[in-house]
Amino acid sequence: MPHDHDHLQRAAKDHLWMHFTRHSSYADADVPIIVRGEGAYIYDAAGKRYLDGLAGLFVSQLGHGRTELAEAAAAQAKELAFHPLWSYAHPSAILLAEQVAGYAPGSLNRVFFSSGGGESVETAWKLAKNYFKLTGKPMKHKVISRSIAYHGTTQGALSITGLPPLKQQFEPLVPSTFRVPNTNIYRAHEHGAPEGLSPEAFGRWAADQIAVAIENEGPDTVAAVFLEPVQNAGGCFPPPPGYFQRVREICDEYDVLMVSDEVICAFGRLGHMFGAERYGYEPDMITCAKGITSGYAPLGAMIASDKLMEPFLEGDAMFAHGYTFGGHPVSTAVALRNLQIFEEEKVLEHVRSNEDAFRATLERLLDLPIVGDVRGDGYFYGIELVRDKATRETFSDEECERILFGFVSKQLYAEGLYCRADDRGDPVIQLSPPLICDQQHFDEMEQILRVVLDKAWSLL
Repeated sequence: MPHDHDHLQRAAKDHLWMHFTRHSSYADADVPIIVRGEGAYIYDAAGKRYLDGLAGLFVSQLGHGRTELAEAAAAQAKELAFHPLWSYAHPSAILLAEQVAGYAPGSLNRVFFSSGGGESVETAWKLAKNYFKLTGKPMKHKVISRSIAYHGTTQGALSITGLPPLKQQFEPLVPSTFRVPNTNIYRAHEHGAPEGLSPEAFGRWAADQIAVAIENEGPDTVAAVFLEPVQNAGGCFPPPPGYFQRVREICDEYDVLMVSDEVICAFGRLGHMFGAERYGYEPDMITCAKGITSGYAPLGAMIASDKLMEPFLEGDAMFAHGYTFGGHPVSTAVALRNLQIFEEEKVLEHVRSNEDAFRATLERLLDLPIVGDVRGDGYFYGIELVRDKATRETFSDEECERILFGFVSKQLYAEGLYCRADDRGDPVIQLSPPLICDQQHFDEMEQILRVVLDKAWSLL
């Protein structure tokens, strides 16, 4: 249907409360309005095309305009538009649970559906506490996560999040969460690691800090550790070699549940259905969302091991937790078709065969004085910006505001690239394109980034 531009702008400014948005930015400027998508591109209300370098928000795995997914939603809505999973089931949720369990590693065979990522994280923490209460260890309730890590915005997930600026205006939050160092090897020494460590030694050191935290809190009180395979906030921190294997050992030693938060990393982002598979570890739970439907309907899931389900299979035990729209029939039908397309089009193989080319293309930017580090895996990268490459000196707060947000973020969009400039940690540009992208898209990203970052350096 046609849209009246002036009406949309007025209505957006008068009525729409956008997420994570400084509304003052639009006092004298138009709100960007995206009206359609096709393949790896999105289009605004004026018809201008942008390369979707963030897959929406790490979501649009198969790209935009996939009529097969829209048709799957419509077909399900005609047959059964809604029914909750509260003591009843429906076919698309059953079949999707079976398929997801089949992809998940080891004994992770139980799938609890939610509406999205934050709800999946809430579910995992509640299950951890409930499980230990039922198995005779009622004091185990605390959670350990990593500094600068993002795990969601609900009260529990935000408590686990390691970003103080996102939390302070909502405190007091849920107590009993504790932070350990992340795996940012580019700035390892600045975050407490000894100097001169090899990647393997740094990984061992970072993992061992989890054991230190468990000991400091008391092993009888710690329920779970939440870790992303590649940490998003801060700009894509992949795990050093051996890191997750050591974390698994620590969790087993202290009877602490290992939660792999894969809201971003699951469903092909790293070239595998789950990041745990890529890095060779078996967690006790996986939290996921986003790419499970490629964004064509909202859906999340918490996948648990058989061990965690056992106490709930006897007597009157019940996990007293759920969501009205968790496992929605339309969403689960879309997810089934989405995963079918993954198989038909060999999406995982496509990512794995192109990831080296993506890395090499982005690494061309290392010849720019403003680019300090390019890091990531699969189709998930962060580019850290610095004011001094030799010393790794970062921007001041004023420079972040003026250069990163005042220029880089806006200019990338103006040049036709939708991605993300972020300073939750050090200043970075995040790239997470649809999994259908290939070399032509990589080149387009690199060319736009080069033009904008070269100009940004001149403004320092």
